[in-house]
Amino acid sequence: MAKRTSRNVKKATGTRKPAGGATAARLKAARPQKTAKPAARPKTAAKKAAKKAVRPATALRRTGTAARGRITPYDVDLDRNPANYEPLSPMSFLARAAAIFPRHVAQIHGTIRRTWAETHLRCRRLASALARRGIGRGDTVALMAPNIPAAYEAAFGVPMAGAVLNALNIRLDAEAIAFMLDHGESKAILTDTEFAPVIRKALSIARRRPIVIDIDDPMGPGGERLGQIDYEAFLMEGDPDFEPVRPRDEWDAIALNYTSGTTGDPKGVVYHHRGAYLNAIGNVLVWTMPRHPVYLWTLPLFHCNGWTFPWTMAAMAGTNVFLRRVEAKAIFDAIREHGVTHFCGAPIVLNMLINAPEEWRRGFTHKVEVMTAASAPPAAVIEKMERMGFHITHVYGLTEVYGPAVVCEWNQEWNALPSDEQAVLKARQGVRYPVLEGLMVADPETLEPVPSDGTTIGEVFMRGNIVMKGYLKNPKATAKAFKGGWFHTGDLGVMHPNGYIELKDRSKDIIISGGENISTIEVESVLYRHPAVLEAAVVARPDEKWGETPCAFVTLKDGASATAEEIIAFCRDNLAHFKCPRTVVFGPLPKTSTGKIQKFVLRERARAL
Repeated sequence: MAKRTSRNVKKATGTRKPAGGATAARLKAARPQKTAKPAARPKTAAKKAAKKAVRPATALRRTGTAARGRITPYDVDLDRNPANYEPLSPMSFLARAAAIFPRHVAQIHGTIRRTWAETHLRCRRLASALARRGIGRGDTVALMAPNIPAAYEAAFGVPMAGAVLNALNIRLDAEAIAFMLDHGESKAILTDTEFAPVIRKALSIARRRPIVIDIDDPMGPGGERLGQIDYEAFLMEGDPDFEPVRPRDEWDAIALNYTSGTTGDPKGVVYHHRGAYLNAIGNVLVWTMPRHPVYLWTLPLFHCNGWTFPWTMAAMAGTNVFLRRVEAKAIFDAIREHGVTHFCGAPIVLNMLINAPEEWRRGFTHKVEVMTAASAPPAAVIEKMERMGFHITHVYGLTEVYGPAVVCEWNQEWNALPSDEQAVLKARQGVRYPVLEGLMVADPETLEPVPSDGTTIGEVFMRGNIVMKGYLKNPKATAKAFKGGWFHTGDLGVMHPNGYIELKDRSKDIIISGGENISTIEVESVLYRHPAVLEAAVVARPDEKWGETPCAFVTLKDGASATAEEIIAFCRDNLAHFKCPRTVVFGPLPKTSTGKIQKFVLRERARAL
């Protein structure tokens, strides 16, 4: 091994023997011994201290080929140091926005207006107040709040204390919250007083006793205070000149987000600073966001940390407009009043806007950029939104990849297509984010990519820097999710000839009827085209003859009417007959707080029919 490495060094220097002098001495000292480990060079105490400050214990002493035993001139005396290396963290975006655009409005909430300088100061105070209560690196701080300034500030203030933010879904029950407080080992919880009843019950169930800080939002309904101090008073305990705690390693945890626990306890997805930084930049790149965008918070801040948009907005020094509740009139009012340029929302939010009264929709003339994800938006919904003056960007992702990680990048030649064909293309999930390294549709067992024919179904796989660290305290689930060196999404899709993926279903949602696979998304897309249908979801219903048959749950538009027979006949006119629903159930659909239809609830209902 030593001799082979020596030949590599000679070749790299372009001579039969290393040149004389200091360079030769350094190369000779750097050659691996029989153990294939580089010999240590003398270091001064100052050098040792500098390297210790910037290198995590797990970092490789030599990079690239050096880590595999081969030393090149580029591996010698070119180490990391404080001048050339700083762990990536989205916390730096806030400091930059405050320094360069201190008077630009960062937050709008009712009558409240706060600049970036004020926001930065409040986040430093929050970090300092947490630190004074003994909360620091690796500790968890929970948050129970809607889209309000305090929730936005927590996205910075908690990590600035070195802690990990666990933003809780505000629609969860007390038992689920208690599990998360215990499992995540929360040392403190910031909670809006509106949710005092459920938090009080959760605290009575939980084994842990976190510090409780009440948020009394002036735009909220009020409620009981459970802690000994409120959020504003807590901030005043903090030092406005507090020096934020920088991550020692980009791999340090920044956030903990729990996935929906439809079967057993939810899993805790852990994000790191590097992934949060990169995905925040990825949002800018795929949405071509300009400086100072005006972003309306319709997407919950607790959902994948708001798809990392709190950090994106700081990077672009934009203006955050907050909504406690997502309502059609409030959205249209905000667009007119504040000149909203961007917002995110699930297809259910888009559907709500499409079906809003005409008088609510009047009064804005500028184009509004909308990013949508969650369930695949029906082409009909996309087409109607764009006719109203919204420009849709379709993305796809999961909690495990920081939210959006795939985007339907638009090709200019598609502009010449009819609007209905454009909507079909835009409904596809698309291609990887610039910050995602790998995306494929493959056989779930062999990981062999499926043909790019738009018809062969496989599982969607991802890999790269915006994939989670793993599931907290669940090594078995983490190993299963990362089997074969790829993240297994559990989503089924196809790869089109142009390299764009299109989801066909969740692996557990595919309907197998008489040996034929039926995509529920395909059936739902047809249902949404019916003029009387407001919302639709399709699940499998057990059938003695066929094994499973499609069962459609449908919500009709206000004032509209349709029978089950009419719905089925419409589907038979637009689908292969074996794909059509055999059963239609009318009524409201159960949803999560992010607008996702809860199909597991519908599957239970279908089984009970």
